[in-house]
Amino acid sequence: MFDEMLDGPVLDGSGPDGSGPEAREPYRALLAWLHDQDFRKLSKQSLQAEELFRRIGITFNVYGGRDGEERIIPFDLIPRIIAASEWRRLERGIVQRVAAINAFLADIYHRQEIIRAGIVPSALVHGNKAFMPQMCGFTPPGNVYTHVVGVDIVRTGPDDFYVLEDNARVPSGVSYMIENRATMLQMFPELFASHRVQPVSDYPKQLFRSLAGCARSFIDNPNIAVLTPGIHNSAYYEHSFLADEMGVDLLQGSDLEVRDGRVIIRTTEGTAPVDVIYRRIDDEFLDPLSFNPDSVLGTPGLFDAYRSGAVMLANAPGAGIADDKAIYSYMPEIIEFYMGEKPLLDNIPTWRCSEPDNLAYVLAHLSELVVKEVHGSGGYGMLVGPAASKRELAAFTRKLKASPASYVAQPTLSLSTVPVLTRSGLAPRHVDLRPFVLVSPEGIRVTPGGLTRVALRKGSLVVNSSQGGGTKDTWVLEA
Repeated sequence: MFDEMLDGPVLDGSGPDGSGPEAREPYRALLAWLHDQDFRKLSKQSLQAEELFRRIGITFNVYGGRDGEERIIPFDLIPRIIAASEWRRLERGIVQRVAAINAFLADIYHRQEIIRAGIVPSALVHGNKAFMPQMCGFTPPGNVYTHVVGVDIVRTGPDDFYVLEDNARVPSGVSYMIENRATMLQMFPELFASHRVQPVSDYPKQLFRSLAGCARSFIDNPNIAVLTPGIHNSAYYEHSFLADEMGVDLLQGSDLEVRDGRVIIRTTEGTAPVDVIYRRIDDEFLDPLSFNPDSVLGTPGLFDAYRSGAVMLANAPGAGIADDKAIYSYMPEIIEFYMGEKPLLDNIPTWRCSEPDNLAYVLAHLSELVVKEVHGSGGYGMLVGPAASKRELAAFTRKLKASPASYVAQPTLSLSTVPVLTRSGLAPRHVDLRPFVLVSPEGIRVTPGGLTRVALRKGSLVVNSSQGGGTKDTWVLEA
């Protein structure tokens, strides 16, 4: 198992006492600082950080929870550090991948050359519930489909990075990235004096500029708004945070109206046009006239206004097919088809259970694999074979046989670890990384860092907050 901080085994409860293996290069100054810290004081500061998050209101809801109570995502004080050279490699691979995703979306909603070439099966696109036929023949402003992308990356060794999945619909977590950094700056300013860490606080400003740049084909100074499903959404804090940081309106579907082909905001002071909507609502709920007729979250006529060029929606409806887990398995071929080069970041080997030979292999090796729903997210509906009971394995066998096309399977990787602060000292826990990417006609920008999610339960590989995971501040060092 590869530990990103220490060049040797990390034991639970080792404590920042100066003993144990040496730090890897990016972490040497941090480990020296830890050696000088009082462990009890650090534990108190951890509680202070939790209280700070609670006061600010950084909470989320767990869908299906018994009490429906808002929760704080646990925050660990030990930062994750990425060397400048490591980041450059990641950044190049992410830019390549996101460019290919946008090219793929432009293609499947127009000429579908990748299907004609026999690279991606037609049934996987046209039979996919995330594919939106209404988008065929329509080109979004700036030809950008995925204005905001989150690319989940895992590490298994010093030079071994893999893309776990792509998030091209409504990726969340950027507010935690920014608030984690603000908390660390407030609590440990001396650490930033000894580390040259690239900033992340300008993300909202960059998001605003990127959205405005995409809309420049039809308006110079757009009125931008954030569209939220409302206060009961698990990511509502983030919606309000980004609207506030960008200085734009936070709206619900009922605040909007389509009048004479234009989208307007209704306020107590009258009406105003809106030109760009950063929507945090799923496709099917955007417009009851075009999609789910029972939706009370969207705005009647919004999609027609979008198609007519009166408003820009980010991300584009129908972009979600690019983060479908079956499509993910074709990403190496997709990148090579559109970019003319091999992927710079590897996929995790993936078995598509829709294929009989793959299904037979997965069923025979279920206890060794991770199985995911093709359209799943948030860690729901997945099986981690090595941690599953015989009863869970039997139940999942029945699910796979009943609906094989709904699942993919992957090997259980030994994810890298980073020490976290526990009651008894430092302990290794598995992590992943979600860098955030902004796309505009001017180019693709990756915010230096991202959201590190950590599996706080010993031995767990599931980092999602909905499944008990926490977060860390992610430092990308300057060269």
